[in-house]
Amino acid sequence: MAAVEHQPLHRTPDPARTSAPDATGAAAPPGTPARTAGALRPDARPRRSVALTALMSLLLAYSVLPIVWLVINSTKSLDQLFGSFGLWFGDDFALWANIHGVLTYDDGIYLRWFANTALYVVVGAGGSTFLATLAGYGLAKYDFRGRRAFLAVVLGAVAVPGSALAVPTFLLFSELGLTNTPWAVLVPLLVTPFGLYILFSYARDAVPDEVMDAARVDGAGEFRIFFSVSLRLLTPAVVSVFLLEIVSVWNNYFLPLIMLNDPTWFPLTVGLNQWNNQAATADGEVITNLVVTGSLLTIVPLVLVFLALQRYWRAGLAAGSTKG
Repeated sequence: MAAVEHQPLHRTPDPARTSAPDATGAAAPPGTPARTAGALRPDARPRRSVALTALMSLLLAYSVLPIVWLVINSTKSLDQLFGSFGLWFGDDFALWANIHGVLTYDDGIYLRWFANTALYVVVGAGGSTFLATLAGYGLAKYDFRGRRAFLAVVLGAVAVPGSALAVPTFLLFSELGLTNTPWAVLVPLLVTPFGLYILFSYARDAVPDEVMDAARVDGAGEFRIFFSVSLRLLTPAVVSVFLLEIVSVWNNYFLPLIMLNDPTWFPLTVGLNQWNNQAATADGEVITNLVVTGSLLTIVPLVLVFLALQRYWRAGLAAGSTKG
């Protein structure tokens, strides 16, 4: 019986199943659909929207232009401030003279206002962030009676503007005899419903229950779990709330305005406005150049704080982008 010779079958390659080399020249795994040549071109660039670019440029100019005006006019004397173009420098560079005038005018009251603002920020912003962290973490990770009702109250408080509560707060502190004292400014600052809700939302996913259970098995108490484990996981949200509170307290104006009468307890916002308004009083001295320079000095600490803490924001964004 004659042996049958087996010949290999020749089939036409299927273009849909042909492996295409990737950008490095290596062949892709079998079954990978072939990609178009245009998708692999190294010179391919994303499409750009002219309208979107123009809109973002307008927003950038709207944000930067006031700061540019502030920097330029801080270098002018009082005469040049009103006698020259606002977006260009004057003939004389008077920045150092203006800074010296700000720090020495009225027996250096500006430095007292700066110290008051720093006190309100450290105690108010720091205390409110710490209390919001405790409350948000407790709402997110523990189940207790009245939890949903408390959360509903927090959400309702977020919708209430702070200016609407200023007058009732003043009447309350007036009955307690705390007006015209720093406590009238510090105590209301310790409550931040928005920061509490941010930390509540972040803590639900950032702190796994398995990690807390493992710490309990190892014998750690609830406070030790919070300060040793949970607080490190909450760092990006804590820093974000802290920065928001710093800006809010540093720019706080209406609450100190109605609570304080003694200039020695004024923050920078109220004090600089008092300098600006004294020109309208009888025999009032016009010191608009000092007001402009003092306003420039007030934003320098905020810029430094943001530059120092921005790495925590980046770490938080990177951690959130890798969660499955």
